[in-house]
Amino acid sequence: MNAEEARQVDATLRRLGILGVVGPEDPERAAGKWRVYDSADPATRQDITADVLAAFVAKFREANPEPPGKRQSGPARGFIIPPED
Repeated sequence: MNAEEARQVDATLRRLGILGVVGPEDPERAAGKWRVYDSADPATRQDITADVLAAFVAKFREANPEPPGKRQSGPARGFIIPPED
């Protein structure tokens, strides 16, 4: 993600109440990859991106615990191409 996407992720995490600090992997190179960390200090921070992603999914699962419904079977549009004989 880039810096703008990181700002959007940070805002979304705050709205959902999920803890984490979004920052670049390399603090000297903001144009590189970004991750979610447990603190802002580059010397002591730990990457918690996977945990945050799981928390994000759990929040939406709480809101809608049912899996998406199966598509209804029935007529569908399409083309039938006869075999060449």
